[in-house]
Amino acid sequence: MSRTSRPSSFRRWSQRLLAAILLGGQVVVHLLRGKIHRRNTMEQLAIVGPESLLIVLVTALFMGMVFTIQVSREFIKFGASSAIGGVLAISLAREMAPLITAVVIAGRVGSGFAAEIGTMQVTEQIDALYMLKSDPIDYLVIPRVLACGLMLPILSLLSFMTGVAGGLLIANGLFDISQRIFLDSARNLLSLWDLISGLVKAGVFGVLIAIIGSSWGLTTTGGAKGVGQSTTTAVVTTLLAIFIANFFLSWLMFQGPIGAEFQQLQ
Repeated sequence: MSRTSRPSSFRRWSQRLLAAILLGGQVVVHLLRGKIHRRNTMEQLAIVGPESLLIVLVTALFMGMVFTIQVSREFIKFGASSAIGGVLAISLAREMAPLITAVVIAGRVGSGFAAEIGTMQVTEQIDALYMLKSDPIDYLVIPRVLACGLMLPILSLLSFMTGVAGGLLIANGLFDISQRIFLDSARNLLSLWDLISGLVKAGVFGVLIAIIGSSWGLTTTGGAKGVGQSTTTAVVTTLLAIFIANFFLSWLMFQGPIGAEFQQLQ
């Protein structure tokens, strides 16, 4: 039984992944035609942005504090305490802020997309939209894609600022590193491209969250049990897509000389 169920599950997952890719193409086509449901878009912007802000900022605060605790002792040991602020700022801007923000939103919002649309699918509300001559892509998917694509960069930027503030508190309070040294280090090492690259990543992650969550909802079958399975699988697939996309985006964005940023300290 297990030998036949595993290939069947993988085949089903592959089919749904292909459906998500096709849905992404449909979203692009519909956006080029200017088909945007404004009321739904505003509602989704509120769900993804303001309603997710607190948990994102709390996560970023402790993320910056933990990172500073981990690196400060080693940097002080090697006489490089003046680089702590810069290393934290670069790490947050390039990787940690967009990645952790995307993970939080995938768990909080992406799962909600899959569950909500999946419930509509199994209760035949999607069919009702077709009967009313309303395209589910315009009515359901595009507002979620726009909301995640627009709000993730904003949340990521706020996450970056909060993480730096958390690191500053720990560096000053536990390791007696002055605020001026910490902030000067961040200012000297951090470049505009570091911030832009992080915002680009966050936008891509947001689109992935919305498309995968919506697609898994639209392909839900099997009643309440199917909704639960779709929600779980959607989150796992979204996280996998985020980490894979993060690798390729980092590979494309940061191929310069190794250690170029640290030469500014010398």
